[in-house]
Amino acid sequence: MLASLAIGASSIFAAPNAQASSSGPSGRAPIPASAFKSAPGVTSSTITIGNVSTESLGLFTGSVVGTEAYAAYVNSQGGVNGRKLVVDAQDDLFTGSENKQLTENAVQHDFALVGSFSLEDNFGETVLAANPQFPDVSTSLDPALGELANSYSANPIGQGWPTGALDYYGKAYPQQVLHTGVLASTYGSALATWKKEQPVLQHAGYKVVYFDTVPVTQTDFTQNVVSMEKAGVKLILIDQLPENYAGAMLKALDQQNFHPKLVIGTAAYSEALVSASGGQAAADGSNLEMPNALFLGEDASTIPSVATFLKWVQKASPGFKADYYTLAGWSNAQLFVQALKAAGKNPTQGSLQQQLRRVTSFNASGLLAPANPEGRIPSTCYVIVKIVNGKFVRSDDPPVNGPTHGYRCDGTFLTEPNTK
Repeated sequence: MLASLAIGASSIFAAPNAQASSSGPSGRAPIPASAFKSAPGVTSSTITIGNVSTESLGLFTGSVVGTEAYAAYVNSQGGVNGRKLVVDAQDDLFTGSENKQLTENAVQHDFALVGSFSLEDNFGETVLAANPQFPDVSTSLDPALGELANSYSANPIGQGWPTGALDYYGKAYPQQVLHTGVLASTYGSALATWKKEQPVLQHAGYKVVYFDTVPVTQTDFTQNVVSMEKAGVKLILIDQLPENYAGAMLKALDQQNFHPKLVIGTAAYSEALVSASGGQAAADGSNLEMPNALFLGEDASTIPSVATFLKWVQKASPGFKADYYTLAGWSNAQLFVQALKAAGKNPTQGSLQQQLRRVTSFNASGLLAPANPEGRIPSTCYVIVKIVNGKFVRSDDPPVNGPTHGYRCDGTFLTEPNTK
């Protein structure tokens, strides 16, 4: 439930950074000495990891399922250095005070937070800032949390935005992007995220003629669609809104017989999207840009990790429909395990963080476009997808067996001044 908007001044951005690489330390504060003596949640046979996510309303249940699925996968192979992973997952009930309390509990009892996903993570941020020995390997929606020295992510948001997909659609629809309509979530962490994308959109030549915000409770987009049509919108950008919002938007567009170009993102990539849109006729022709493989199964024959992911999601939670949040939980768990294995047979929170700081390129075995977790640099690679006959189909992407493994890597990452 991130945000997306398309106005602003590209002049507030500095020169582009390179694609994620082994660029060395990112200026993180030193790991406190106490961390090398600290190993809560570790026994001779298990390691307990926390997960504080918003499961209420079904928002980010996938992040818990993905984390549990990867733990089950690792445990089936004997665990990590002789220990099985135990996931201590807690629902913050979409409440800031609950998120803070649960984060405090995790600091006391768990080895690390892994795979958390919450719109209330800015409350937990205060706890993690006060406990730099405690690692958090999760997708951070709050920018301040993402910048903490003890915060790591398989898919970092970064202080800026990648240009590739926005440039792609700017060139594909040069006239339509001059009449862009955008919807953004009203949530604070979402608006903070969209502000990073905002100047890149202008940099790519987009001009917004309609903008509105989306409350968490909104389910009907008819009035937005009517207003967009009156404003002369020719392209709608909702690339950060989840499936339930994207589906409702597609349904309203179809009902109003209004058919501008539509660009959505990986948060809306879901088995439920077509049905939520009202069917194939309403969804066909929609465009998606995503920094990940088609993990719902379309890439399973060419990317083995897709099949592994889906297999273990079903083992962890039979019948569950994987979504982007499931992938986020799985990928962050994989990053955690990679570092945990390297931390040795007697890991501490300090040795784990040492190893996390050595991971400068990570792609979750091809499930993600390569990013730099240590440097907090998102990937500049992406895939282009269309909905055709009710199915998600790669469009204008290089071959999966090629040097970029199916990703387009023709963009850069624009960074705000005074940030690394």
